[in-house]
Amino acid sequence: MASAAEQLASNLNFSAFSKAEELKKRIWFTLGALLVYRLGTYIPLPGINLAAYAQAFNHQAQGILGMFNMFAGGAVARMAIFALGIMPYISASIIVQLMTSVIPALEQLKKDGEQGRKVINQYTRYGTVLLATVQAYAIAVGLQGSQGIVTNPGPFFLFSTVITLVGGTMFLMWLGEQITARGIGNGISLIIFSGIVANLPQAISGTLELGRTGALSTPVILAIIILTIAVIGIIVFVERAQRRLLIQYPKRQVGNRMFQGDTSHLPLKLNTAGVIPPIFASSLLLLPATIAGFARNENLPGWATTILSSLGHGQPLYMASYAAMIVFFAFFYTALVFNPKDTADQLKKHSGFIPGIRPGERTAEYIDYVLTRVTVFGAAYLVLICMLPEFLISWAGVPFYLGGTSLLIVVSVTLDTVAQIQGHLIAHQYEGLIKKSKLRGGKRNR
Repeated sequence: MASAAEQLASNLNFSAFSKAEELKKRIWFTLGALLVYRLGTYIPLPGINLAAYAQAFNHQAQGILGMFNMFAGGAVARMAIFALGIMPYISASIIVQLMTSVIPALEQLKKDGEQGRKVINQYTRYGTVLLATVQAYAIAVGLQGSQGIVTNPGPFFLFSTVITLVGGTMFLMWLGEQITARGIGNGISLIIFSGIVANLPQAISGTLELGRTGALSTPVILAIIILTIAVIGIIVFVERAQRRLLIQYPKRQVGNRMFQGDTSHLPLKLNTAGVIPPIFASSLLLLPATIAGFARNENLPGWATTILSSLGHGQPLYMASYAAMIVFFAFFYTALVFNPKDTADQLKKHSGFIPGIRPGERTAEYIDYVLTRVTVFGAAYLVLICMLPEFLISWAGVPFYLGGTSLLIVVSVTLDTVAQIQGHLIAHQYEGLIKKSKLRGGKRNR
């Protein structure tokens, strides 16, 4: 079966794509949904003085607002109806995943199959509404407290802003689910991906403009291009890298026939945590500076000013804290999403075992041993990918969109999307082969 799938994958071409009508419908649906999302990022909130808001946003563009603006596809810079983006849903998903490891009732739901996953998804939606409401109210209060941004401040503005922003987030959550079900999959990831890619031309043009004005020299721009290509190559290599553990199954007898034992592999990704560690680390580090940015400098004590200046982009304390948090969240999130004990129990349940390792507790310890060492390399890879652009940003003033987190998201989602499309093409070719075999069988019976 595996060799047949590989042979089909190698034979995929444009002619096979042209015959896959179902896949083309899914692609068109995905493009249409993403177009709706992009249009929504240009519809501003009612009651906002956009000129005054743009001036205020520019003062905070290097803080956490800049990162949220990247994930929201520029909607924060324009204070659009999708300004909250899909981040409340992602945060709620992570919180619910964390709670499933702590609360036994949720852990049991996770093991109950499809019905349990539906209940957990419903809890995630409730958490999304709660987080989005809190964030939307904070944004509304912050906008109303800023001089000249809100044209008619008051309770009605607070209410309408909260309703609009929460509704925008829930619509994006629904849109992502529709892309996953009726499109080519990975709906939430594709929404974030489209937002980042849509702003990449602006970041590239800004870099070229710096070169035209002489702020960046030609060798520096060439170094940026070479570094970006190298980072993309590293991401592609590592995201596809796996540590495969050999799994064997014993011989089994069915009736009077003896079947030979089968072998398979347990794949452990080098970067199991994905893009979550740099996102969390960036959020925690940029949050104090952003909060302080809304406060007046004279209201801050001396020690707070010193810490905030040390946590600025390019400062040694910022770099060290960023790297340490990435490593911590890499191990933390890996432990959250992969449970060696459950994996060992599933292997034992299906009579599978790792050669030389006793099933059960010893297998769980061995998987944990290998996973820990694999995660060390994964965490080092994340630190390398995210720190190199940070040095470049602080040294040469490169736009924020060229950071390691944005490149990591873009390349990872691209790889996943290509894999999804290839999977649809393989399924289409399998269906064609099955139909042909049935037709031939029918002719022979006649």
